[in-house]
Amino acid sequence: MSSFAILTDVTRCTGCEECVLACKSLNETGDRDAPRKWQGKATDLSSTRWTTIAHTEDRHVRVHCRHCLEPACAAACPVKALHTTEEGVVAYDPSICLGCRYCMMACPFSMTRYEWESANPRVRKCILCYDKMKAGEIKEPGCTAACPEKATIFGERDALLVEANRRIKDRPDLYLDHVWGEHEVGGTSVLYISDVDLASAGWPADLTNDGVPHLADKVLETVPTTFAGVGLAMAGIHWVIGRRNKLAAEAAAAHAAAEAENTVDTPEDEEQS
Repeated sequence: MSSFAILTDVTRCTGCEECVLACKSLNETGDRDAPRKWQGKATDLSSTRWTTIAHTEDRHVRVHCRHCLEPACAAACPVKALHTTEEGVVAYDPSICLGCRYCMMACPFSMTRYEWESANPRVRKCILCYDKMKAGEIKEPGCTAACPEKATIFGERDALLVEANRRIKDRPDLYLDHVWGEHEVGGTSVLYISDVDLASAGWPADLTNDGVPHLADKVLETVPTTFAGVGLAMAGIHWVIGRRNKLAAEAAAAHAAAEAENTVDTPEDEEQS
């Protein structure tokens, strides 16, 4: 099975945000972006903005889920709501998501967002329009189809790596000799080539070339304690509520008994009856 991937050439991006608009339209995430104050600006990634444009050193860099080949987010998910498909897409099943947000803690790129504003919150991120491609509705993600400069293109990962290295070889005066995502954290399905370093656009400088599912270990170590703590808290709440209900019932019964004792038939009552 071929592995889906995206190659973004930073030197070709004009920052027009057609990719952002196409993503929002195709995934019906709404027209407005209003993340909570602690989440950053309206132009940052959010539950309604699955891809965005970061501006660095007079360049425009598209930012979205990297779709790691060995995703720490999926490894951290206790119910496998996040999982890797046969095509290499890190997909998401909201129907089984617990809302624990361990995936957000494990992601080395901090790409996953949460619907804080929703009464029934879900994890939100780019899924490469996987469901719509599998259904045959589209042939490629909306973002790559919409790019007027072909700064971001869709294809098989191996073929895009060949193309990326060809461009670097043909224009060593333009590109840095590096394909972001080829090796970092075990490799990603979202690749970049650029003439500037991308550390300030979502690529942490301290990433290794090894897969990072181990980042999920520290998160998963908290699961037993968390569930035990939640269980104890719920049990405590249940006891308190039960105790209050019992005391209220006893008080009501005592009050009713007192009223019954104070109610006696008087001669006047008997004559009226």
